Amino acid sequence: MARKFAELRAKMTPAARERAEARAQRLLEEMPLAELRKARGLTQVQLAELLQVQQPAVARIERRTDMYLSTLRSHIEAMGGELEVIARFPDGAVKIRNFSDINAKRG
Repeated sequence: MARKFAELRAKMTPAARERAEARAQRLLEEMPLAELRKARGLTQVQLAELLQVQQPAVARIERRTDMYLSTLRSHIEAMGGELEVIARFPDGAVKIRNFSDINAKRG
């Protein structure tokens, strides 16, 4: 018989719960585009319709390891998000603004 997650979680030690929550947060902070699309509740066909492309184009984008920022931005915006480019250094992080005005320059 299946058990409810809340019951299983209640039996975990506080330290185990903390470790599980930290791992879950890390997994949510980093994921491939295909997993992000699925987490947003979209199929490749639905996303293709939003992007006004064919489904195979979405599949190719999700497999790419290198792409234009404009392509990635369109993909993220079609899912309802906003793309930010952040450079991280040992002494802090900097948001790169050059890319935030891409759509404004097109119009």
